[in-house]
Amino acid sequence: MQIFPRSSNAIARASLFVTVFAVAGLFWVLAQLQRSPYVTQAGVRKPQPVPFSHQHHVTGLGIDCRYCHTSVEESSFAGIPPTKTCMNCHAQIWTNAAYLEPVRESYRSGKSIEWTRVNQVPNFVYFNHSIHVNKGVGCNTCHGPIDKMPLVYQYASLQMEFCLDCHRAPEKYLRPRDQVFNMRYEPPSEEPSHENEVTFNGTSYTDQTALGEALKQQYKVRPVQDITSCNTCHR
Repeated sequence: MQIFPRSSNAIARASLFVTVFAVAGLFWVLAQLQRSPYVTQAGVRKPQPVPFSHQHHVTGLGIDCRYCHTSVEESSFAGIPPTKTCMNCHAQIWTNAAYLEPVRESYRSGKSIEWTRVNQVPNFVYFNHSIHVNKGVGCNTCHGPIDKMPLVYQYASLQMEFCLDCHRAPEKYLRPRDQVFNMRYEPPSEEPSHENEVTFNGTSYTDQTALGEALKQQYKVRPVQDITSCNTCHR
């Protein structure tokens, strides 16, 4: 005696397929969510106690990154400038601007301004600014067009896949050290619509890969298998 109708077999097989696709779809949705700005905070402008504009100070006034981030070439941290650095200029200009009162109060009291951190990797990740700067990684490679940001935001996801993309092929991103802080730097290119050449050690390059290989040798960039090793970043 047949208990279930013949269609039960087809229904069972269809249920298995639906379950597999549903689970796969759920994993895909979760993967996309993990990469989204909701999780990474990329592109999110966070409120600050003072509306500091990199666009105004860098593009408008031409202030070099190292004027404020004094330790970026020698330390693992880029460093947040002390209030005294701000007051080098603002003791002379915009002295009565209301929105700069937190800066003046910080200078008077000696209490640091509590800035909201924008770019931050997890505590289990080791990142050293000076290593990247001295190996020829430009500021805007990771921070994006920060010189055009009225209010700074995190440009990249800063997730592991973002770091590995560069570590697996550093020649695609390296530039001469004297161009690291140049926000208008353009990599060499033979493209008719965007021709550009870069000179390094007396040789002109129109191909980024060739330039990157020369820079890797000159700056003694470690082999790919070393810089993609787990303990390079997870110490």
